[in-house]
Amino acid sequence: MKLEVLPVLGIGDVTEGDDLAALIATAAPWLRDGDVLVVTSKIVSKAEGRLVDVPVDGPEREAARAEVLAAETARPVARRGSTRIVQTHHGFVMASAGVDASNVDRSRLVLLPKDPDASARALRAALRERHGADVAVIISDTMGRPWRNGLTDVALGVAGMPALRDHRGQVDPYGNRLAITQMAVVDELAGAGELVKGKCDQVPVAVIRGYLTAPDPSDGDGVVPTLVRDAAHDLFSLGTAEARAEGLRAAATLGESAPPPPWPVPGTLDRTPPGPTESGSTPATVDSTTLARAIDTVAGAVAPGTRFAPVTDERVRAELDTDLPAGAALLDCRPPDAEPEPAALIRFGADLHRLRAALAAEGLGSTVRPAPDGVVGAVLLVVAGEAATTSV
Repeated sequence: MKLEVLPVLGIGDVTEGDDLAALIATAAPWLRDGDVLVVTSKIVSKAEGRLVDVPVDGPEREAARAEVLAAETARPVARRGSTRIVQTHHGFVMASAGVDASNVDRSRLVLLPKDPDASARALRAALRERHGADVAVIISDTMGRPWRNGLTDVALGVAGMPALRDHRGQVDPYGNRLAITQMAVVDELAGAGELVKGKCDQVPVAVIRGYLTAPDPSDGDGVVPTLVRDAAHDLFSLGTAEARAEGLRAAATLGESAPPPPWPVPGTLDRTPPGPTESGSTPATVDSTTLARAIDTVAGAVAPGTRFAPVTDERVRAELDTDLPAGAALLDCRPPDAEPEPAALIRFGADLHRLRAALAAEGLGSTVRPAPDGVVGAVLLVVAGEAATTSV
């Protein structure tokens, strides 16, 4: 495959109501059938009137910008200093919901297109029907990426080609059948187009030639339904504040034996304990370092003198609890006083739950059992990894 990435020069400033198809066709009369047109979302938004008037400076400007951001936000994801990462009503997770103050008069802000896939379909239809160019259209915008510095352009909308190239079911040169490989080709093409557009050169459109032999006769499914991952399958959908809140809720509703699920998502936190261990499975053995880390976590929060001590002597373990799951740990838990007052017992119960929450954070389930006769003022805590816990 030989690719060419060509800038479309001479489009100039785009204003509300402009015929974007006519501007592009005039600037690029050399367009061919099968070209992929990568169009910066900002000029689409300008042409569609997705602009908001704001004060030019001062606290009034910041207040107005915050109000616009709130209106464009479906869900806050993360915040650090003045930076806001949010999910837009489209489903995109990005800084400031894509609200932009660059390359526009200072008295205005540019919002993302209302429906980027629909914008791509409309632009493609206009170019085909009025200007005789059967092209695919990608609407692009700049995004940051978790875990990596730098920005890149990605696709917000597409028409005339699939958003994904699906390799699942194919066999690689080594005979391995591919199971999960789906390439987000529209994002790759959007990034390639940005190489000739730039951010300060006022080149809002690029053409990629050679990727397609012919556009899809249909417009395709678009970006939003294809590339936006739903929360139930997104391992990283929670922002910091949301994850903390879900963790506190899980701790508040912590059941016997089962640690909270490892990947909660908004509105779908499953607190059902896991089912029985399959016959013949090997129970997980509780690591002493992990156990000590959980105890250290709560050391500064429990009442002075509260004791959480691992029972390591096998004879003592057998005497205290004859029905321990294989690999489980046993903790001797005692309040500061041998005969505590009722209020101290309440505090001890709260401290015990703190420890159980810390254990759950380490992936360890726990079950409270009464101490045997003759052991005064203590309870036993059976701690196990998930497989061992569920066999109790």
